[in-house]
Amino acid sequence: MMEIAKNTFYIGVDDHDIDLFEGQYIVPNGISYNSYVIMDEKIAVMDTVDMRGEDEWFSKLSEVLGGRKPDYLVVSHMEPDHSGSILRLVKEFPDVILVGNAKTFTFMSQFFNIDLTDKKLVVKEGDTLKLGGHELSFIMAPMVHWPEVMVTYDSSSKILYSADGFGKFGTLDTDEDWTCEARRYYMNIVGKYGAQVQALLKKFAARDIQTICPLHGPILKENLGYYIGKYDVWSSYMPEDKGIVIACASIHGNTKKAAYKLAEKLESKGEKVSVFDLSRDDIAEVVEDAFRYDRLVLASPTYDGGLFPAMDMFLARLKSKGYKKRKVGFMENGTWAPMAAKHMRAIVETLQDIEIIEPVVTIRSALNDDSEKMMDELVDALCQ
Repeated sequence: MMEIAKNTFYIGVDDHDIDLFEGQYIVPNGISYNSYVIMDEKIAVMDTVDMRGEDEWFSKLSEVLGGRKPDYLVVSHMEPDHSGSILRLVKEFPDVILVGNAKTFTFMSQFFNIDLTDKKLVVKEGDTLKLGGHELSFIMAPMVHWPEVMVTYDSSSKILYSADGFGKFGTLDTDEDWTCEARRYYMNIVGKYGAQVQALLKKFAARDIQTICPLHGPILKENLGYYIGKYDVWSSYMPEDKGIVIACASIHGNTKKAAYKLAEKLESKGEKVSVFDLSRDDIAEVVEDAFRYDRLVLASPTYDGGLFPAMDMFLARLKSKGYKKRKVGFMENGTWAPMAAKHMRAIVETLQDIEIIEPVVTIRSALNDDSEKMMDELVDALCQ
């Protein structure tokens, strides 16, 4: 339990044991499930937590309540890592009123067998809920990153309860830079919905926000302009930094050797370069850096007349996240019929605002003088 503002408490839990968040994202430092309580004439609980942290959460909730009962549960997001303890809360406190929008309760009925008769308060854009000294106003945030998402602003404490916005991987007791893991979280989970994030940023731009309370990651109180600025850049799809990502798939190592040779040449010209092995590196980190930097080189061998599976999967991930506004070059390998660049290009050409950089570097089995000459030409084109 931690007081974050007058009569406002953090009661979230850290999950150090989870290996994959959402069944796919590697989280070496775990994840936090954040929840908050506003103690006033009426008591509002701001979201629950994943069932993995349910017991610890209820212990903290009971300590804050001190024998009182919550009047409201505000449900900003129905994804199970935040709604997982709703059923137990309703059983423990049968008089609690659930606060959400129409879609919230549609989803809730799909997840839980709860009789919502006389137990729900349906809110819409701009509605308010007065707890006493605290007044909550509700701002709809559809598709950031589910259709029912809403954020809540407390005009008394000037806190924005931002749902999954401004979240990050890692537990709260992890000492690490916010930006890197927040970027990896944003690009992979929210990244497709940049237009919706932009709309939400405009909605709360005029409000006096002094604290941001996300559903994952640390509570933000200092230098809020920095965090909001990052979200503005990320959601506009503009490159954050100048640099080149080389995303490489390799069967026997020759394409990988060529990728590192390309990196060496680019670095000699003063370029910032990140090289990733798509078969071994965390794909979420590759996606993160592909969005962070302004240029991308895709390097793949031909496999069964198409793309090596690791590259195929990576491009599918980039496409699903709305990759755009970047420069992309290609390097292919093939012993008898190089076809990788053709297939990579066909996928990339379906993306928006992509500038394809020529020439394509074609390697036949292993890098030689002819293919290295093409590589030098690609280096010059990338550095212009």
